[in-house]
Formats: sequence, structure tokens, C-alpha cells
Amino acid sequence: MKDAESCFAMKTYRIVIADDHSLIRQGLKTLILREPSLAIVAEAGNGIELLEVLQTHPTDMVILDITMPQLNGLDAIVEIRKINPQIAILMLTMHTSSQYFYQAIASGAHGYLMKEDSDTELLNAITVIRGGKPYISPKLSANVTDEVMTAFRDQGKVPLVVLSNREKQVLKLVVQGCSSKTIGHMLHLSPRTVDHHRASLLKKFKMKNTVDLVNYVVRNALIFSEE
Repeated sequence: MKDAESCFAMKTYRIVIADDHSLIRQGLKTLILREPSLAIVAEAGNGIELLEVLQTHPTDMVILDITMPQLNGLDAIVEIRKINPQIAILMLTMHTSSQYFYQAIASGAHGYLMKEDSDTELLNAITVIRGGKPYISPKLSANVTDEVMTAFRDQGKVPLVVLSNREKQVLKLVVQGCSSKTIGHMLHLSPRTVDHHRASLLKKFKMKNTVDLVNYVVRNALIFSEE
């Protein structure tokens, strides 16, 4: 731990804050500047401004909100990765829904922190991500399944899963939260046939239940090959 701390001290960690509320940006700056090894190199009030800032300011981490004008945080993540895939991304948001978390991580975020936790957890979140590990807000981690947590921590390559076109259709609707009855009606299949496809999907992904399956698929933004 001492080696990691001394390494941090050797180089200033450059952070850009993106949030459309100036008071929130000011509050974050006050917290961050308590740590001598951290520096705020720029601020942005919306997603477009953030991308412009990143073109001219060498940056190690971006802290950004999901809900921002012109370009929201989730879409901004994709563009940030294009500009510099080495930039660490910490989402700071009021959204407690795990679905937002899955979308953020699937897009390439390295951490997800609730704004209500920022006073006590912001510096810890930065330190964890700076050390090469993912960070999840304590208030959200209890709602994230073990399967997703494992995939999140490992950050490994997702194995290719071969699905039929029908399985892809069923999986897409399962991820959207549709019941077997609804899926059957939409795809002109009997509920029993839909359940058969559900069972096949669980087997192929080696999942115990539908919740873990949905979490895993969303987390990894999976691309499937044709049979």
C-alpha cells in the first residue's frame, strides 16, 4: 500500500469534472483538492463541452453526471473512449436504478458513485479506480448480483456465445423485462416454447436464473454470432 501511495505522490492525477450544476462542480472541487496529488485541470457544463475540453487538456480521469444537456453522460462515455481509451471514467449520479449502472459499465465506465455518497466516498472512489480497480457506490453494490460483480472486477474478454436468431429475439425481449406470455404473443410462440428458449439461454450462458442472465448480458454489451 505504501508503494502505491508513493507512486501516486510522484505524479499529479489530472481530473476533469462534467456536471451541468456549477454548485455541484464547486463542491466536488473542494473535496478533490483536499488531496495534494489530485488536480482539477478543467470543468464542463455539458457533454459537448466535455469532449472539447478533452481534446486540449491531458486528462487521467473524468467525473461526469449521467443527466447532462446536449450529450448525456452515457453517450459521452462512448465518445471519451474514442478520444482516449486510457482515461478513467467515474460516473457521479443521482440515479439509483441498477439499470443505469449496467448501461454505464457496459459503455466503458470504471466506477459508479451516488451523489449522496460523494462527501464520504469521492476520494475513495478516485483512489480505487486510480489503483486499477472498479468502484461501485455502497448504496448500489447490494443490488448488483455476484455474477455481475465478478464480471465487473475481472474486466476480462467476454466469451463468444452462439445463439440462433430466435434465441436472440427472445433474449432481447427478456432483457427488456417481458414475460414469457408477452414474448410468446409478440413472436407468435406458445409460452411453453418461450420457456424452452429461456432454459436454453440459461444453459448457454451458464446462468442460474433470469436476473443473472439479464445483468450479465447488459453488463457485457454482448455481440452474438449466427449459428
